[in-house]
Amino acid sequence: MLGVSLVLLLVAASTGGFSALFMTASAIGALTAIYVLVTGRRSWAVIPRRKVAAVALGGAIIVGIVGSSLVPASVETDLASTSSQPTATAIPSATPSPTPTPSAFTEEAPADPATTTPASEAASIVLTDTAATDTTAIALLATLTVKGRAPKTGYDRSGSFGTAWLDVDQNGCDTRNDILARDLTGTVKSGNCRVLTGTLPGPYTGKKIHFVRGTSTSSLVQIDHVVSLSNAWQTGAQQLSQAQRVSLANDPLNLLAVDGRTNSSKGDGDTATWLPPMKAYRCAYVARQISVKATYGLWVTQPEHDAMTRILTACPDERAMASAFAPAPVVVAPVAVAPVPVAAVPVPVVVEPAPAAPAPATPPAPAPAPAPAPASAYYQNCDAARAAGAAPVRAGDAGYGRHLDRDGDGVGCES
Repeated sequence: MLGVSLVLLLVAASTGGFSALFMTASAIGALTAIYVLVTGRRSWAVIPRRKVAAVALGGAIIVGIVGSSLVPASVETDLASTSSQPTATAIPSATPSPTPTPSAFTEEAPADPATTTPASEAASIVLTDTAATDTTAIALLATLTVKGRAPKTGYDRSGSFGTAWLDVDQNGCDTRNDILARDLTGTVKSGNCRVLTGTLPGPYTGKKIHFVRGTSTSSLVQIDHVVSLSNAWQTGAQQLSQAQRVSLANDPLNLLAVDGRTNSSKGDGDTATWLPPMKAYRCAYVARQISVKATYGLWVTQPEHDAMTRILTACPDERAMASAFAPAPVVVAPVAVAPVPVAAVPVPVVVEPAPAAPAPATPPAPAPAPAPAPASAYYQNCDAARAAGAAPVRAGDAGYGRHLDRDGDGVGCES
């Protein structure tokens, strides 16, 4: 009987957690105590008489009460009254649907994934926290490109964004456990990583949810991609590198622990088609979506842009958020290209001809010989001979006379 009881306790602990363990122990203890009370016989559990059995029965009941208190409740105390909070313009949200079983191809990945991370997917990524910036969300929205959705062709959760969930910071914890540890209060862990229990102050509904790890309970708390991976794929993520998409899928800026039912109602909706039921959280939700899209260079559709603007009109001072988690974009340095040598083309040398030597000065044409003077010519003096063009006058010429040749050399009027 002892062996059977131990087996039952082990099965209960492995399948249902602490609550199942306590309640199984309570049932075994109560049945054993009742057996001793009714029969008066010593039991296998060494309960010698009825008085001890009565005490054991009381203890079993107390253990059962403790176990039942650990059963998760999906709805509990309101954290905030939506009527007392400032509200943004209401946009109809999608009708909630039953919580589906998580799978690797939905926006919510398996509840308890392995933590082994392919080195190629986790390289160069460091986990950091988010922080408010000095920029308002509505100002950051004005910087986003507005255009239509791209086709969903080629989208694949694990192929496009890496295996879910990765241990990107190599701390031994997958991203799901990192976010549970960040967003839940009063957490109990197994070792330094595995979150076993905790309380979620649900940001989308304002309701508390008690989280207990288990096959049937883990999915009550899911990790939501604020900008769904499907939406990201259709608004620019196709153009990112694989490392940047893995970063987007694991960036704390884009992740929130939320209740599973509300996460299922959201699906891959954007601001134009889905908003958190709790109006008081809508400004922060939209600001986070804008911050994610700005960080990863994604665009918004016109309906999405208009819906974001309407929400932020009620809270114009809502700040955008920043995360240093995203890997720096790869900058390809320009390759220096050596100039291609150009074959030398001989430049024609224009040799100007040497200046021609000046032509020898042409001697002036000799004055025409004076027409011979008529034989009867007579020149009274040299002036008259010159005027007649007869100077000089030589002996034998017409008009020669000794009165013209003063030196008697036979030439008169030579000067």
